[in-house]
Amino acid sequence: MTTKMQSSGRLAFSSLGAKPGAIAVVAMIVAAAAVLPLVLSTYQVSIATEILIFAVLAMSIDILAGFAGRTSLGHGAIFGVATYVVVYTMTKSGLAPLPAFLLGVIAATGVAAVFAVLAIRTSGVYFLLLTLALGMVVWGICLRWTAVTGGENGLRGDIRPAFLAAHANFYWLTLAVTLVLTLAMWRFVRSPFGMTLRGIRDSESRMRSLGYNVSLHLFIGFTVSGFFAGVAGALYAFFNNFVSPSTVELRQSVEGLLMIIVGGVGSLYGAFVGATAVIAVENFVSSYTERWQMVLGLAFILIMIFAPEGIVGKVRELVQRGKP
Repeated sequence: MTTKMQSSGRLAFSSLGAKPGAIAVVAMIVAAAAVLPLVLSTYQVSIATEILIFAVLAMSIDILAGFAGRTSLGHGAIFGVATYVVVYTMTKSGLAPLPAFLLGVIAATGVAAVFAVLAIRTSGVYFLLLTLALGMVVWGICLRWTAVTGGENGLRGDIRPAFLAAHANFYWLTLAVTLVLTLAMWRFVRSPFGMTLRGIRDSESRMRSLGYNVSLHLFIGFTVSGFFAGVAGALYAFFNNFVSPSTVELRQSVEGLLMIIVGGVGSLYGAFVGATAVIAVENFVSSYTERWQMVLGLAFILIMIFAPEGIVGKVRELVQRGKP
């Protein structure tokens, strides 16, 4: 299995013009990730699975924040909509896992499109606040529409298929999906469309003067990023077997944003570094103290002071300094 994943990764990255050195590094990382369930405990495998899911959410936020210059606080709600739809359709309607998964992603993408229509004509703090408000609307619906969402009690059900019941099997599936999504996002932000998003980030007025339809590009970029957040949310439904208003609350968006800031805004793979750092701190420190959020906050402050470009950016800077 590991050999096949490495070969597929090499072929995919080679076809997209990646450097041989980068291909080798990716292959080694994928190989190491693939064997984790063989050396880690069940609990640790569960944490690794959660890191992969939230890395996808963080990357979806980074598509807007890092490449389009639009920071969204509504992606946690988009993520949670997919989770709700998957859990609801399987527990209440008896839908099979694959159709429920697809329906959850479609619903999240639709919500992202609605968010995009309302938000794309704003920028800066107004974009941030508008996506925050839209996310709060979704949270309010999930909290009050008890007949469908279960209200504060949420929805629970053992929805994971039998062949994915083992934590290792679900981890491998999540890893495979994450690899495909990472490659898709990597290709998206480096496509001509992605370059246009970067141009909008750098100078929106200049892109308009050059004849680009800025609103359309932002709409598509927001919707595409919402699609990826929806896939992460659908995976989370099978991971957690439970959904409640806390799944769509502001904290999800803030954590995703925190992950890309810690890892490095504008570098998709920084999302994996950030997700690992944030989730590891949450789980490790919380086992020793109830004040783990304070520790996480202090760590974030230190990163902002000493590595404002994120961990990945800081490492890249140190490597460049070390070159002759």
